Amino acid sequence: MPEVRTLREKLTLLCKEAGQARMWQSRLAKEWMASPAHEEGMGLFYVDGHVRVYHGSLGPLPRQYVARQKLLLRGTADFWVNGLGGEPFFVVTQPIHSGPIAALREQVIPRLLADAPALEEAKKDDPQAIRFTIIVDREAYSPKLFAELKAQHIGVLTCHKHPGDGWSAEEFAQHNVRLHTGEIVQRDLGERGTQLSNGMWVTEVRSRNADGHQVSILSTNLHLDLRQAAAWMPARWTQEIFLKYMREHFGLDCVIEHGTLPLPETTVVANPAHRKADQEVRRERGRLVRVQAQFAGHTLPPEPSTAQLKAFEERGGQLREQITAQTAALAQVKEKRRLIPRKVQLKELPEAGRYRQLCPESKHFIDTIKMIAYRAESALAGELGEHLQRGDDKRALMRRLFVTPANLRPDYERNILTVELHRLGSPLQDAATSKLCDELTATETCFPTTNLKLVYRQVGSA
Repeated sequence: MPEVRTLREKLTLLCKEAGQARMWQSRLAKEWMASPAHEEGMGLFYVDGHVRVYHGSLGPLPRQYVARQKLLLRGTADFWVNGLGGEPFFVVTQPIHSGPIAALREQVIPRLLADAPALEEAKKDDPQAIRFTIIVDREAYSPKLFAELKAQHIGVLTCHKHPGDGWSAEEFAQHNVRLHTGEIVQRDLGERGTQLSNGMWVTEVRSRNADGHQVSILSTNLHLDLRQAAAWMPARWTQEIFLKYMREHFGLDCVIEHGTLPLPETTVVANPAHRKADQEVRRERGRLVRVQAQFAGHTLPPEPSTAQLKAFEERGGQLREQITAQTAALAQVKEKRRLIPRKVQLKELPEAGRYRQLCPESKHFIDTIKMIAYRAESALAGELGEHLQRGDDKRALMRRLFVTPANLRPDYERNILTVELHRLGSPLQDAATSKLCDELTATETCFPTTNLKLVYRQVGSA
């Protein structure tokens, strides 16, 4: 084996065989989903899209709308699947973004059906039995999709895209709702059966705030309690926190393999010619609106003179002519746009303009490393609840500990490797670190490839 000089070279060697990283990620997802630590949120999966912006120039990538920057930027669409506390399970990628509904149908649901715990044999004949429930935002609202998933024993929890009028105050009652953090809060909740546009009946739960604002939640899982729906839907913010934290603190994308691969020629993509024609329509419509605004604002003074009246009529006639001409120009570009197909196959585009995809293997590998790192950090931060209450404080301490100098003292006679962490200078953080050292030592873990048992303590402690 050649000498490995850089992390990128090592990553290239690890990702040499296509499909290995995906198999590793799938195997870990199965273990995490079946883990007792996931018992509270068993069968509950949050699905959300995230644009990974591409700043390179190796090949043309399609443009995606990046909500946090409010811009169309080149990149790929990742759809992350997380648990109740925000811990990730797996991620799928759309080289050509075709929307969350297509991602659910073609990638996310097949992966969940393969990796999630199976439905018990005794429940398979029950039409109302649910294997698992996915939680999505309004962008994935589709009664047709909900019916398809219900037939596969999959529940959906989402916000109502068309909630309609508010409910009367008599339909709400106070309920104690237990959040995923363990905190119990009071919520004003109401519940109804609601029929969607395709005739499918679902449960609608509404939460009313103190100012009277109502949030509507739809559930196709008819066994779901309204308190669970009221607690699980707002918990989507834990997934947003994971995505934000990963973007800010996990700087691993810089070592991903550089390179692109061709997409299948039959891939259906947005037609650039149609997009250009659509821009022309918007431009001509804007010009028409401006001329119409000028015509609407063209008025006479209260007592106009003969000259003013003549100028008013001449200017009004000019504006009417401009409106007529601009209306015709708008109709012309609309007709031109109508004749251009909205989507085409990739092979119909010019060679230089054909989209490509980023090399996927190292990306899957790095994404798996991110998930492992986040889960490990979450587990360590969970041991600090006695000393630190805020989640941000716990993770800030963990990030500081990861870069804190430490002394390694092996004792081969006693088969012990002592890890001495240097003090942090804060009594509160030192107390939390001491507790964490005790918890880690109690696991009696051996250092990899040795029989040395790890013992953690702070410098100066007994």
